[in-house]
Amino acid sequence: MAPAEVSPSADGHAHFAGALRAGRETRRARRALLAPGCRSHPSMPGPPAGSTTVLAVSAAIARPEERHHELVLVVDDEESYRDALSIGLSEEGFDVVVAGDGAEARECVRRDRPDLILLDVMLPDVSGIELCREIRAERDVPVIMVTARDGEVDVVLALELGAADYVAKPYRLRELVARMRAVLRRRREPGLEETVLAAGGVRLDLARHEATVDGAPLELSRKEFDLLALLVAKAGQVVTREECIDTLWWGQDLADTRTLDTHVKRIRRKVEHDPSAPVHLVTVRGIGFRFDA
Repeated sequence: MAPAEVSPSADGHAHFAGALRAGRETRRARRALLAPGCRSHPSMPGPPAGSTTVLAVSAAIARPEERHHELVLVVDDEESYRDALSIGLSEEGFDVVVAGDGAEARECVRRDRPDLILLDVMLPDVSGIELCREIRAERDVPVIMVTARDGEVDVVLALELGAADYVAKPYRLRELVARMRAVLRRRREPGLEETVLAAGGVRLDLARHEATVDGAPLELSRKEFDLLALLVAKAGQVVTREECIDTLWWGQDLADTRTLDTHVKRIRRKVEHDPSAPVHLVTVRGIGFRFDA
């Protein structure tokens, strides 16, 4: 299943129907063996050929220092979302544990020490925002709030209580994974957001949100600054169109990719001596863009 096709939204469950049907009987048979609380997807003896399982005994999760993959805790009271994310995130290289309410989530956090938590706001026994506050007060683990509610008050409150990001349903798995990896990357490299990026005469101060080209001030819109920072940070490497769109317009249905091309053209007019023959911000046909020093 291609990552771009996975979408745990109201219309996206069909993408998972085959996998969920294949694993349903296996999961039912194994539920009697599960300890109360967390359910997970570590490396354990697999189900019969042709089936998929997303549930296993939580105690089998490796300790953080022994893990080969980052462990994500998915907290959602809807089983369809939990199963869909377990399958999709496992295919993206994550280990996954799931919880259906606040009590299970607290047990998972204590027992498994996840690297990242995807936390639904609407839980049956506690507000997800309140649970985020509790978790963040006890452990330094990044939390991404996931909810069908996207009101400004919810967003502000969640971020003020320590959430690392906020994603509204429905969403595409590719977009969610991009946000997760960005949060984990910032955690691994805490000084990343204070870095000064420089290449090809362009200098970007991310902390001060200031840009110069050959020492002269560079006037950029917010999106132009973010796009240029993405390209300069990977100077000499190709950045795909999909990565540009997921990073700058995540959560938006950007079917018309001319928006990205328009931003690239505007940046070229500001950083290239001859925008019609760029030597720094170049197009790699059929793939994306590369910033050369």
